Amino acid sequence: MVEVGDKLVGYATDDEVRKRGASGGLVTAVLAAALEKGMVESVVVLKHIDEYEAVPIITDDVEEVLASTGSMHSVPVNLAKYAVDRKVAMPGKPCDIKAVIEQSKRNMIDLDNTYLVGLNCGGTMPPVLTKQMLIEMYDIDPEDVVGEDIEKGKLIYRTKDGNEKAISIEELEEAGFGRRKNCQYCQLKIPTNSDLACGNWGVIGDLAGSATFCEVMNEKGKKLIENAVEAGRIEVAPASDKAIAIREKVNGVMVKMGETTQEKVFTQMPDEERLPYYREALADCIDCGGCKLACPVCSCGDDAKCTLFHSLGDNYKMSMFHLVRLLHLSDSCIGCGQCTDVCPVDIPITRIQMSFSIPVQTKLNYKPGMNADEKPPFFEVMIK
Repeated sequence: MVEVGDKLVGYATDDEVRKRGASGGLVTAVLAAALEKGMVESVVVLKHIDEYEAVPIITDDVEEVLASTGSMHSVPVNLAKYAVDRKVAMPGKPCDIKAVIEQSKRNMIDLDNTYLVGLNCGGTMPPVLTKQMLIEMYDIDPEDVVGEDIEKGKLIYRTKDGNEKAISIEELEEAGFGRRKNCQYCQLKIPTNSDLACGNWGVIGDLAGSATFCEVMNEKGKKLIENAVEAGRIEVAPASDKAIAIREKVNGVMVKMGETTQEKVFTQMPDEERLPYYREALADCIDCGGCKLACPVCSCGDDAKCTLFHSLGDNYKMSMFHLVRLLHLSDSCIGCGQCTDVCPVDIPITRIQMSFSIPVQTKLNYKPGMNADEKPPFFEVMIK
């Protein structure tokens, strides 16, 4: 009998799924069972193209779900908007889950119809830079890579010849590689705001590398696990005290790294310096609108007010479009980095947005991804 709050270790019963899965294939098996047994109408997954590229798909084919197994640290896509107006199950990094919750507050996603399987995340990496990193830092041909993982502060790659090489994340980032900048200051590593919080942290002994640690966060998570067990898709057992302690220790280390980086990146800026900083940072904007389209939190359509301020003729020192977006997302920016990823002139938009949002969210005593009833009224707090 599974209960809310249980901490479990489990794996897929299908040998092929377990073998291909980064941590025993449990997440893939849970998603497949939810679709197979009619809990959802479709599942959002990443369809692999190679080790560095995948595309999000929405499928009602169980076999297609099973074929998606395997981690993809070099595919930094956010899946939230694929759940809009659908009864789906989906995996997600902490930022995916935060974005889904923010979309639910905008009545774009019905959380009662959405099952969220959260994935522990130490960070994602840009694919092109990752290939360069493999050549320069690992002395590995990118085409020879068959698997990768993040464990004990190291980024590990496995090659076709059965060898593996690990380098510390800190060393890689000092050399200009490794995780995307926004991932380096992220402080939600275990997605406790999901229905199930899954990952390899805490899997020890003989099961290391072939099983998943899973925490049941709510009744929907309980239903997902029980459904997958009844379908014969997974086997689970209680996690040991040692496994739980190790998971908490790993999480603590990763969170501390995020806190340290955030302190370095986001220092308190005097009010009189803030607007000049934004003007200079956004001076290269070409008004393409890509940041708005890529944002997994923004739910504005083409007739939205923020879009109305978007005009090529609006060039007085700094576009009103950016000022509106800074305010528009001030209490909701999840720091996922999607806007920065798509900017064709390499403006660090996420850093700019977060430099505005962090003080606001601190004053609100609120972090994006909290449930709606935990979020205080924005203007009531800001006028105090």
